[in-house]
Amino acid sequence: MKLKTRPLTCLVVLLSACGSSATTTIDMSDMSSMSGMTMSSSSVTHQHTSDAIAHFSVDSPNYLPKELSDITILVQNKWNRPIEKFDVMHEKLMHLIVVSKDLSYFEHLHPTYAGAGRFDVQTSFPAGGYYQLIADFTPTGLGESVQSHWLTINGKAPKAVKLQPDKSLTKQVGDKEVTLAFDHLMAGMELDMVFTFKQGAAKTPVTNLQPYLGSAGHVVAISEDGNDFVHVHPADPAATSGPTAAFKIVFPSKGIYKIWGQFQQNNEVFIVPYVINVNL
Repeated sequence: MKLKTRPLTCLVVLLSACGSSATTTIDMSDMSSMSGMTMSSSSVTHQHTSDAIAHFSVDSPNYLPKELSDITILVQNKWNRPIEKFDVMHEKLMHLIVVSKDLSYFEHLHPTYAGAGRFDVQTSFPAGGYYQLIADFTPTGLGESVQSHWLTINGKAPKAVKLQPDKSLTKQVGDKEVTLAFDHLMAGMELDMVFTFKQGAAKTPVTNLQPYLGSAGHVVAISEDGNDFVHVHPADPAATSGPTAAFKIVFPSKGIYKIWGQFQQNNEVFIVPYVINVNL
């Protein structure tokens, strides 16, 4: 796996080497598009960047949809000793993103640290198919690390949803209108990404957003092929109430990306998804 670092407000990771499946039931004819991945019958994935190695283990009785699964991530050094200390990053020691292969499903979890390098979390998966688990954490003194694991859930997978760039970047979430704007959409360059929030039939500017993970919001972007992962927080952490939330972001390569913006109002977190096409 190749890691590209950016300033703290923007982390870009190329997930070019993904992990093993958690079950032996794999239709290999469906795996041709998952280039760069190696799949096996093991339930544990070993991946590393720098001197931190993440060992993913998924324990589920039958690996079926809606079945509660225990996910354990053990972080060790290159001598197979547990890494004990981690830095708090945006109020958490670890962020775990769960997405389906076609990016139609998204979940953002925060595993509990049990000590001795071990993080635990429980979740379930909505349907059969392939899912990517992406862990973002910072071992003290080793820098930020993002590592991934591919998991297969048995049962019928829904028909894959082909990503199509949105014709409009204005979305309705409940009674809120959220508009996304960029100063440009070129790969490999830092760009400005701004969300604007309006509410109600009068489209009144929203001024009561609440901090989420210590700032105005949280953004994850993943490329259509699942190889590029971008995780950013607002450029100005002090600006938390709206009506805008501004970010700096770098898309590592051209192509289609899905973006999820997460924000909080009235003690409820809401997610706004977008699909964009990034050019060279």
